Amino acid sequence: MRQLRSLWVGWLPGVLAALGLLGFAVMLFVVLLRSAGTLSLSSLDPQTLHVVKFTLYQALLSTILSVGLGLLLAWALAHQPRFRGRSLLIALFSSSLVLPTLVVVFGLIGIYGRNGWINQLLFWVSGDDLGSYLYGLFGILLAHVYLNASFASRAFLHAFESIPQEKHKLAKSLGFGVWQRFWIVEWPSLKQTVWSSAATIFLLCFTSFAIVLILGGSPKYNTIEVAIYEAVKLDFDLPMALKLALIQLALTSVLVLLSSSFRSPITNLKKSTAHIIWQESRGIIWLQRGLILLFTLFFVTPLLSIVAEGVDAGLWQIVQRPIFRQALMTSLAVAILSALLTLLLVLVLSAAKRNFDMPTRLGRSPWARLWSLLITLSGNLYLAIPTLVMGLGFFLLALHSALPRTLWAWIAILTANVLMSLPFAMAVIYPQMMKISQRYDKLSFSLGLGRRERFFAVELPYLRGVMAYVFALAFCLSLGDLGIIALFGNESFMTLPWYLYGLMGSYQSRDAAGVALVMLLLSVAVFVWVPKLFGGRDVTHR
Repeated sequence: MRQLRSLWVGWLPGVLAALGLLGFAVMLFVVLLRSAGTLSLSSLDPQTLHVVKFTLYQALLSTILSVGLGLLLAWALAHQPRFRGRSLLIALFSSSLVLPTLVVVFGLIGIYGRNGWINQLLFWVSGDDLGSYLYGLFGILLAHVYLNASFASRAFLHAFESIPQEKHKLAKSLGFGVWQRFWIVEWPSLKQTVWSSAATIFLLCFTSFAIVLILGGSPKYNTIEVAIYEAVKLDFDLPMALKLALIQLALTSVLVLLSSSFRSPITNLKKSTAHIIWQESRGIIWLQRGLILLFTLFFVTPLLSIVAEGVDAGLWQIVQRPIFRQALMTSLAVAILSALLTLLLVLVLSAAKRNFDMPTRLGRSPWARLWSLLITLSGNLYLAIPTLVMGLGFFLLALHSALPRTLWAWIAILTANVLMSLPFAMAVIYPQMMKISQRYDKLSFSLGLGRRERFFAVELPYLRGVMAYVFALAFCLSLGDLGIIALFGNESFMTLPWYLYGLMGSYQSRDAAGVALVMLLLSVAVFVWVPKLFGGRDVTHR
């Protein structure tokens, strides 16, 4: 009991952090509500109603396409387990989560834009092209599918690989066909992951900003976030921005509550490296290979476009510009600070949640489930409070404050980046902490290890790898974010995404290609090398 009481060191910081985050959400809501004053939300004008409908419509279409294509790709990869470059390809698909959105958009324009590779190829072959077909709903869906289908395929592939081999052996002995095998054997294991991924993707597409801002093309294709940005930056119509922000906040809160029932399992580990050989028909084999090849081309060609155009852009001249160096140093400072704060916050939140979830710790106390739920909600605030809504709250505070606007910009962008990274960080750190406790708690307690000794001797060797991964993930997400900076960005406070957006808006394609290449190389380098540099042990290894 003395050891259990000493665990307050583990849960108290996390509880205080969770209460602080939830308090911040309440404060933000109060700021928006007080600023709205007598603003009426009972009736929506046709323009606002159209924006809300289109936001929901494009998010639904993007989710259906992303989940469908991701499931097809995962099915093909799961049944083609041996071909050269497979592990590299899967790792490449995993990196889609950290690719800067603006860089992806630039790459898609390089392939599908008016002067993109496809139009150039068609003009060379037939003397005609497809014209400007990228901007509008098609471009929005294309970019969302590019980012989310690969993310979904990685999660679905884990679910395919977690199916026990005994089920495959039984299905093979019963002579199941392709459809019977999928529906009877594979779908029950995939179902929870599919619904969970679909809910996450819908929320990400619902709150999408940079993609719609650039590829929307006209007010007809505005989402709520883009409409908030235009109301503040272009029209300075704060009542309209507040109305849209409150609508966005209400809708995302409802969506988060509805999606909370779609939870994927804590562990989704590959059960066995053995593979059951199926006698597939030649048509099915070619279909699987064709799906892999087509999606690989779809995913790789925009990145190749960025590299090709960036190398030809004269990087040395771009790097020498003071404005580029200022944007680079600001982005690095923001990304490093955001990653460190995210890592610190996720460790204390995960440690506290673990204490309330573990029966060997405080899991049997009457209030354990309530505190665990509050910590979970605090770690997923970003899904309920979109970046532009958060940015509007900070913008309103800055208008009525004597503090310098640049200071508010730093506070706003760090807060937004940390909250954006937290849901992904919790999904990585918390399961690992639970596995460590399940395996070593009784031994640690029997040896009388203090919290410091237990952390450094037992937990850190296993957490080091995932901590490095979380740092790299938060760094890359913060490096490429265009949300808060779109409201606070100016010549004295500029990041690489804001600089790139300005170059694209002024049609300086050559310079934009160089900046996009720098952002791409920096993101990939950090995401690949930081986890390898600090890699730790595998807690499942025996």
